[in-house]
Amino acid sequence: MRLRVEFTTEPFDLDEAPAHALVAREVVAAADLDAVDVGPFGNTAEGTADAVLGVVDALLRESLAAGATRISLQVNVLGEDA
Repeated sequence: MRLRVEFTTEPFDLDEAPAHALVAREVVAAADLDAVDVGPFGNTAEGTADAVLGVVDALLRESLAAGATRISLQVNVLGEDA
């Protein structure tokens, strides 16, 4: 199964990316994912179910530890692995 996760971390800071946002970006960049799109107001990552679910676990744990007070995420099923 292939999944896509979309997420944001808060609190926002429009002047400088907060530590929790940088940690979240590092987590998805280091993972074995097929596609990653990082933006100022939302981020997406796609890959196998195992890869995406592992990223979600690490993203929640590490972003909260880095000061996130809210993490919003949505996971969508894209289909079966090729």
